[in-house]
Amino acid sequence: MKKFLLLLFLAITSISATAQIKDFDFKIYGQVRADLFYNSRANVESVDGLFYSYPKDYDYDAAGEDLNATDNSNMYLVYSRLGLDLKGPKLGSASTSAKIEFDFRGSGTTLSTVRLRHAYFNFDWSKSSLLVGQTWHPLYGDVAPQILNLNMGSPFQPFSRAPQVRFLYNLSNVRLTASALWQSQYLSNGVDGKSNKYIKNSCVPEFYFGADYKTKNLIVGAGVDVLSIVPRTQATVGAEIFKVSERVTSVSGEVHIKYTTPMWYLAAKSVLGSNLTQVSMLGGYGVKSIDPITGEQDYSVNHNSSTWVNVVYGSKWKAGIFLGYMKNLGTTDAVSKMYGTGTDVDQLLSGSAEITYNLPHWKIGLEYNYTSAYYGDLNHANGKIINTHSVGNNRIVASVLYMF
Repeated sequence: MKKFLLLLFLAITSISATAQIKDFDFKIYGQVRADLFYNSRANVESVDGLFYSYPKDYDYDAAGEDLNATDNSNMYLVYSRLGLDLKGPKLGSASTSAKIEFDFRGSGTTLSTVRLRHAYFNFDWSKSSLLVGQTWHPLYGDVAPQILNLNMGSPFQPFSRAPQVRFLYNLSNVRLTASALWQSQYLSNGVDGKSNKYIKNSCVPEFYFGADYKTKNLIVGAGVDVLSIVPRTQATVGAEIFKVSERVTSVSGEVHIKYTTPMWYLAAKSVLGSNLTQVSMLGGYGVKSIDPITGEQDYSVNHNSSTWVNVVYGSKWKAGIFLGYMKNLGTTDAVSKMYGTGTDVDQLLSGSAEITYNLPHWKIGLEYNYTSAYYGDLNHANGKIINTHSVGNNRIVASVLYMF
């Protein structure tokens, strides 16, 4: 009897699985990736140096030695990943699909643990589509550098995957995008460091609106991003605590272009950013006034301009260069202090050169990067950085990828 029930269960399971396979189309994909890096000094970074941003400022000890002038190097495989693309049956007139993808980056300082990268479902009506889930932030979009460094051009290039609801509408060669976004792994930086409570307490999602002109080889587009967050809900004045109503609203814009042929990849993006720390860029906001009774603060947003250009040539052997520049434009109002990322940096300059060898399922590459950060003092009258000095870092990255 037990044997019969077991055979019956297996038969039912097999029939169910077969029916499901008939209705769904699955594709498993992924990569095994090894990255070895070397830096000539300590840097602002995450993932123990794999996600690199820019060199740290001088920090002298009692004997006048720079504590940040330390070489460092390591090798990791945490950006190996596995994903599943799924196409399902139609829902009304809409084609349905979904994606789930993870790697082993972990979170914070905990590495080599599973992390969700993408998880969404999508409805496609041919001319329009609706996506719900976590995927690339639209400021990252379809135009990003082809480089070995895992930062993908950050902090010059916006970098984030975010929970969102995204609507696309296609009209001939024009695509319109409207997105409402929240924060999960990539967070705004503020009064209490990086946290998702700023947008959680805001009760207003981040919004992006964009337009692209697309042909077989060309993408040209622009977008506007609006972020409204709540830095604090309470303030302490002496021994007393007061409920406060604070909000920082910022508007950012970007333009991008990409041209591709079988041998050439030409891409560029320019961002006029305001408090875009949630997409791994520099910025933040400053305190412009404080209520002496309740401690409630008013803020002025920090603005900056970032531009990058990427050129890659080749097929089996590919050679590429990347150039990036960021300038701190300060604040609209006088500020007493700043909150955010890199608010003591006046400008960043970065240049990379790389060579990769590409075969079906394989990629082997070597990249050299030099980044210079200009640190200085805060000019309280306009939030700009003055009395600057430069600090540079030499970085070498070697990568091997097996893709399937």
